[in-house]
Amino acid sequence: MEAVLRSMFQSIAKNAAANKLAKKYGLRFGAQRFVAGETVASAIECVKMLNAKKIAATLDHLGEFVFTEEEAKHSAGMCLLTLDYIYTTKVESHLSVKLTSLGLDINKELCMNNMRAILERAQQYDNFVRIDMEDFFHCEAAIEIYEELCKKYDNVGLVIQAYLYRTVEDMERLHQIKANLRLVKGAYKESPNVAFPEKMDVDENFKKIIQMQLLNRYYAAIATHDENIINFTKKLVSDHQIQKNMFEFQMLYGIRVDLQNKLVEEGYKVRVYVPYGVDWFGYFMRRLAERPANSWFVLKNLFK
Repeated sequence: MEAVLRSMFQSIAKNAAANKLAKKYGLRFGAQRFVAGETVASAIECVKMLNAKKIAATLDHLGEFVFTEEEAKHSAGMCLLTLDYIYTTKVESHLSVKLTSLGLDINKELCMNNMRAILERAQQYDNFVRIDMEDFFHCEAAIEIYEELCKKYDNVGLVIQAYLYRTVEDMERLHQIKANLRLVKGAYKESPNVAFPEKMDVDENFKKIIQMQLLNRYYAAIATHDENIINFTKKLVSDHQIQKNMFEFQMLYGIRVDLQNKLVEEGYKVRVYVPYGVDWFGYFMRRLAERPANSWFVLKNLFK
């Protein structure tokens, strides 16, 4: 049953009609547990609360189903606004971006121009931008764009997903430019032709790429709520005397707050991914797909 629910939520996440309906009803579906409001101001308040607990953040203006140049420019403008807010409020936060929201599916050069504008602003503020990895279809384009941007900018990183078969080769390729990487399991619905279908295999590949990144002494953001993966990382850095300033643990807003606090108490750097915006539906569905048991929040809030 859980597998059926997971597949259903992953499919609904890509449904434009469902996204439109969700916007009509706002966050009443229960998404406020995982999404820090619809405005940058509300998101900044959430970041302030995290910072008060010695937890850093990375803000993400959610955006999917971007089909026009105007929509892509609006999304880029929101990213610039987010960087402005981070700077003026002096919160500790990076910025995360999705290339499709910046026009990747419309025109690659449009996307590149938007990314350059964002990185220039971030550089002005001495801040850092992380390019989120999306589905397999966009993987190669994302890596190519990242490689191109790294020729000029040193304040940009990329996400790599453990569930893809190609990931180890991608890691070897990215090590040529000493890439700053966020390592994740992966949350999109993918074919078994391109991704490991079994969790056990994903976990083993996750451990392998964590080891590859850290033993090469390149910065690693290990994004997981899995305590087995966290404990594996702790032992790895202890055994190889890897300094704590070479990695951080990352988690999602609203998930495993207890574990976030525990890691901070143990002296580890923790960063929480804080999404906001009106286009929250696809993100919310992927969170439910990761843990279908959370779907009761949706039903409960629908009948309020």
